[in-house]
Amino acid sequence: MLKCQIEIDNHFHFIITMTFNYLMLISEWLSLDGFCRYLMSDENAPVFLDRLEICQDLDQPLAHYYINSSHNTYLTGRQFGGKSSVEMYRQVLLAGCRCIELDCWDGRGEDAEPIITHGKAMCSDILLKDVIYAIRDTAFVTSHYPVILSFENHCSKSQQYKIAKYCEEILGQLLLTKQLDEVPLQPGVQLPCPNQLKRKILIKNKRLKFDVEKRQLELFLKGQQESISEEEPGIELNTAVVVDAELTENAFTENDINDNGVGREDNDAHPEGSLTADEEAQLMQKYKYTSATTNIHPVLSSYVNYAQPVKFQSFEIAEDRNIFYHMSSFNESTALGLIRSNVVDLVHYNKRQMSRIYPRGGRVESSNFMPQIFWNAGCQMVALNWQTADLAMQLNQGKFEYNGGCGYLLKPEFMRRDDRTFDPFSESPVDGVIAAHCSVQVVSGQFLSDKKIGTYVEVDMYGLPTDTIRREYKTKVVPNNGLNPIYNQEPFLFRKVVLPDLAVLRIAVYEETGKLIGQRILPLDGLKAGYRHISLRTEGNFPLSLPTVFCKIVLKTYVPDGLEDIVFRLADPIKFISEDEKQKVEAEKRAKQMREMGIDENDISDVPVLVTKKSSSRKSTKGKFPQRSVSLPPRSHNNAKTMSGPVSPSANSISSFGAGTAPSLALGLSYSASKKDNLTKDCKFDPIAGEILKSDKSYLTLLKKQQKELESLKKKQIKERAAMQRSHCSMMDRMVVGHDKEKSMQEKSLEKAIKKKGEDNCNDLKIITEKEIQQIVNSHKAKVKQLVIEQTNEWSLMVSSHITDEHETRKNHIIQQCELLGKMMTEAQSNQIKELKTKQDRESKELRGQQTKQSIDAKQEIRKDKIINKSERDRKVREVLESNTKRFVDERRRQATTFEKQQQDLVKIHTKQLTDLTNENQKEIVMAEQVFNEVKTSTRPESVC
Repeated sequence: MLKCQIEIDNHFHFIITMTFNYLMLISEWLSLDGFCRYLMSDENAPVFLDRLEICQDLDQPLAHYYINSSHNTYLTGRQFGGKSSVEMYRQVLLAGCRCIELDCWDGRGEDAEPIITHGKAMCSDILLKDVIYAIRDTAFVTSHYPVILSFENHCSKSQQYKIAKYCEEILGQLLLTKQLDEVPLQPGVQLPCPNQLKRKILIKNKRLKFDVEKRQLELFLKGQQESISEEEPGIELNTAVVVDAELTENAFTENDINDNGVGREDNDAHPEGSLTADEEAQLMQKYKYTSATTNIHPVLSSYVNYAQPVKFQSFEIAEDRNIFYHMSSFNESTALGLIRSNVVDLVHYNKRQMSRIYPRGGRVESSNFMPQIFWNAGCQMVALNWQTADLAMQLNQGKFEYNGGCGYLLKPEFMRRDDRTFDPFSESPVDGVIAAHCSVQVVSGQFLSDKKIGTYVEVDMYGLPTDTIRREYKTKVVPNNGLNPIYNQEPFLFRKVVLPDLAVLRIAVYEETGKLIGQRILPLDGLKAGYRHISLRTEGNFPLSLPTVFCKIVLKTYVPDGLEDIVFRLADPIKFISEDEKQKVEAEKRAKQMREMGIDENDISDVPVLVTKKSSSRKSTKGKFPQRSVSLPPRSHNNAKTMSGPVSPSANSISSFGAGTAPSLALGLSYSASKKDNLTKDCKFDPIAGEILKSDKSYLTLLKKQQKELESLKKKQIKERAAMQRSHCSMMDRMVVGHDKEKSMQEKSLEKAIKKKGEDNCNDLKIITEKEIQQIVNSHKAKVKQLVIEQTNEWSLMVSSHITDEHETRKNHIIQQCELLGKMMTEAQSNQIKELKTKQDRESKELRGQQTKQSIDAKQEIRKDKIINKSERDRKVREVLESNTKRFVDERRRQATTFEKQQQDLVKIHTKQLTDLTNENQKEIVMAEQVFNEVKTSTRPESVC
């Protein structure tokens, strides 16, 4: 009652919210305006609204999350000659970014404050102190989950100490300066979870060896700063730990090597000075990345904990070390190389450690790579240029809009578990993940533009490579209507989405000139089916107030081809019961109801049933060979698979071929009967189709033989069931008779005692007798129960054995049919090869005959010439013969080449035919196993009595 009342209250609240018409409110009806208002409201949003709140588990290690990340965060435009701005850090953090980059260089002037800029790329500078203040003010406004500061440190040690002090003094308690007690920095210990690091800022920077850092820190705190001066060589560093993968390029140029051969630090961010435009262009062409310093101040090093960058050496070394807080950075080109060669190892690496992907240096215009392929490999920090509102950023913003925009998205389970292997390039479904089927029908658009322009809509999907469909689905252009164009396009089908958890749908509206009007990124995980108004976003993912697209979205479970009938039958088995079975079930149901009404079965007489043509034709097929096989994949989607009838790989009705009408193949089809019918000028043969082979007399004979074997097996099983049923019933009858006899003996004994002693003197005997009878009854019940259990188990084992025997018989039948088809095809192919060779031999003889005739005709023509003398005629004959010999040899060589090519082509065709037949046969066997497993799984214990 309470649930019903809540539903009624919600119904009233819904109508009151959506309808403003008083008469409609009184009648509790939803008006047309109210319905339109509902379609445009949040109640009909295209995604589940709870997905836009914190809805995922945030107690997993950091490596199990995708982290919203930024590259060269300070830039507002180009990578070369661009402008740096503190405001970019505020905007990026407010937009939900959780990993930002700070390129630190030594400042100039008297103060020598550390600056942030793109070093040696003619970009403007900003003070690091201002950036730290901006981070403090905006880091946890949008999200309370941890922020990672990715330092690219080019500063001298004195400047590094300033950086450390600014971070400590300005960020205060927000800065995580040491490890958590419950998550020590030890090999084999997983990273902390986002909930443990709430409102904490982590520093990602190179770190010294632990013993070196401890010693230098002690000296520094004692005031012996000269002991860790700038002159200390970098060999004290743990180069295996301190060098980031971003620094795989040459760290020093020739000018950076001193006389002793030791690399010196180059901390000047702007060595270019004042340059002309030509000099700037030349400098841009010669620009080369300068690696970060390896001479780290111990104070700054001590602030690095759970994000320690190391140089990536190999997956094997990383797994052997098993240090979870080590992470590596890769430029997109290197990462793509790893994905191409070792993608499974990369996925496994990302289950344990974090990785950061950043754009390659050639993206001078701050363009972005497509992040999806790196998300597919489990890379956590896919850093993009946020100042560029391109497709990659739209995908990034749309994806991280989920989970409350907190900047952390939990990876799918199989990308987190060590016992699972995942290959993102595989086209087969992932174990434990149900593939999806999605269709999108674009119906109309609303308020797309206030101009009279043509518009069209593109629908794309991004995910695994097998799920990604780009620039394929596009509606027609609706001209001169930007206000409310009607598309009514046919649905765009995404037939099989292998991994819905990683797939996103992109709906974009364009002007007919190709200019983007608006777009929307909708992750498939959380997408709602039905008719939905989808509000659009700008290129920068900011909401547009009016433009929407009205779509019909269909989401279903993907069903492989050939299994539709099985799925439909499992979903609604009653619907697929045959008419005879339905009538039988109905008759039994009526008979049971009549018995309950007190009608004796003996009072009911059998009534003859008139057989109509339809029913007689249906019954006449009973016992004949059926049209479809249970255990084989269907050739037609309209036919259904059942567990009755013999097994046949034919998709068409075998019974339609009569004994007198079946075309005989005569051991491989007589293709040589008519040359004109079966051979073309290019010597091509008719394909050896499986359906033709299945109509051969030998194949039909095998099917009839298998039909008899199956019927014989079923009769044998029916006899076994009847025998077991009789045995069980007789055992039960004997037990009941024995019980009645024993009970009767007790009762008779009591009666004799009463007659002999009198009823008044037998009260105690009565009580004893009643107890004994009760014990007999209880014992009988227990025996009956035990016997029923034993008989049920025996019956179930027999039924299971029958199912197995029937399956093995059917499977053997399939194998026999496949072997016969293979033998028939081989013989037919052999006949084709023989016929080809016969034809080639005939053509070769014809060519030789023609050549001989040409030689004789040429000699006769020369001899007819009476003007020349005999010696001249002999000379001409020799010349003609020599010339003809060369020409004839070339002709025969060309003919031999042609014949050889014809034979090779025919062999290729035959090989493909055999391969296709083998694959088809294998599919039939696999389907038989699937059906058997389903039947065996659905079988439950039965009892006879």
